[in-house]
Amino acid sequence: MTTAYITHPSTEQHKISENHPECPERIWAIHDALIGSRLMDLLLPITAAPAQRAQLELAHGKDYVDFIFAAQPTADQPVQIDPDTAMNTHTLEAALHAAGAVALAVDKVMAGEINNAFCAVRPPGHHAERNRGMGFCIFNSIAVGAYQALEKHQLSRVAIVDFDVHHGNGSEDIFQDEARVLFCSSYQHPFYPYSGGANVENRRLNIPLTSGTASQQFREAYEQHCFPTLEAFKPELILISAGFDAHTADPLASLCLDEADFAWVTAQLMQIAAKNADGKIVSSLEGGYELGALGRSAAAHVKELLGAAAKPSE
Repeated sequence: MTTAYITHPSTEQHKISENHPECPERIWAIHDALIGSRLMDLLLPITAAPAQRAQLELAHGKDYVDFIFAAQPTADQPVQIDPDTAMNTHTLEAALHAAGAVALAVDKVMAGEINNAFCAVRPPGHHAERNRGMGFCIFNSIAVGAYQALEKHQLSRVAIVDFDVHHGNGSEDIFQDEARVLFCSSYQHPFYPYSGGANVENRRLNIPLTSGTASQQFREAYEQHCFPTLEAFKPELILISAGFDAHTADPLASLCLDEADFAWVTAQLMQIAAKNADGKIVSSLEGGYELGALGRSAAAHVKELLGAAAKPSE
């Protein structure tokens, strides 16, 4: 089992403001946790390449892409995209490499060079709609990766599983009319961004969770709804919007999961991918804002992606 760890130095240079929860330290926390758990030595490190305009414009409207390129500040004075989302002088480079990381991971998984990948990138992406950035997100990296699979690799069935505590409104918006993509999102509700359309067979599955939802209810929801839907869809590739802000320690939400739950859902998705997609999974970081919990949760997630390579004594 070969698991790639894909990142880029620019992801540490994007900074919205002092004390903003979506901060460069998030990547450091993950990196340190992977080193501390001795998982980093088992990973294949890969430096992300930037997404190209043509790749971005499959997921986003041309006018929106033009707007983001034009909004990039030339001085160290952030430009606000929405009340929660700003660009500094490094943001465009970071966002391009975040989207490019997922596209590159898809290429390498499809070429058989790796089994799966975790993209440790920021800014996150799943709130970025086709024509609007919001919720800390500029480009929808998972959407760019999905279109890479659909258009370059001619896949017919791509599944996106989003277990971030916030609904993946951007991914839902981008793929609402795309029959080749199944979008599954679990999220705290009612909660930002106050979205989540009606479920559509083989197209969209939204799983709202009430405040205080803990392990048992989370797992039952996936066992009853998400996993059977994925099995019926038979995805050729699974993409994961890996947000870890449903952790009980996270300050921005009110779900009560822990790292064992993120490991569990990852292991289940690995089984579905092994059965239907020759194990092909690409995961990309979304939320997670309590640094200790984020590091532990991401390490638990990556350990499952590594499979037997991370569990030699088992």
